[in-house]
Amino acid sequence: MTSPDSETPSASAYREAMAQLASAVHLVTTDGPGGRAGLTATSVCSVSDDPPTLLVCLNRGSSAYPAFLRNGVLCINTLTAAHEGLAADFAGRVPRDERFNGREWGILQTGAPVLPDALVAFDCRIVDRHEVGTHDVLICEVEALAEIRDIDGLLYAGRHYRVLPRRTAPEAS
Repeated sequence: MTSPDSETPSASAYREAMAQLASAVHLVTTDGPGGRAGLTATSVCSVSDDPPTLLVCLNRGSSAYPAFLRNGVLCINTLTAAHEGLAADFAGRVPRDERFNGREWGILQTGAPVLPDALVAFDCRIVDRHEVGTHDVLICEVEALAEIRDIDGLLYAGRHYRVLPRRTAPEAS
């Protein structure tokens, strides 16, 4: 155990500690005057249900970041267990300009790409932005929701993808 007087953790120690937390995996997508872009993210959190608002953290050094800023809209597509390969593609395995190829995409209200078979999708307008270290915290009002699917979710923990089984309620006797 470390003492309270110890130094601030290094960036690498912090990343390793955060890798131990289980998080849902999302494709964050955008389209508009800044172009089409998308990336894999786990830093998504609910803020309020009135109005429906969430936040997502994006690295300002990401090649996709300028498109999000210019477009002012995004869709958070929560992935299912079947999307592990797609998550890796959008995390950088595939070049940015090829990530949307070979798959059909829909749109809701903002024009941001929606993955039709996502667990759920939150179509949002970016209403505020806060710089924190290397990232921006984007505050996003939800303008539309895609249908919620009853299927296993995809998690990321311990630097590996994991499946979160969808459980049904036990039958009453």
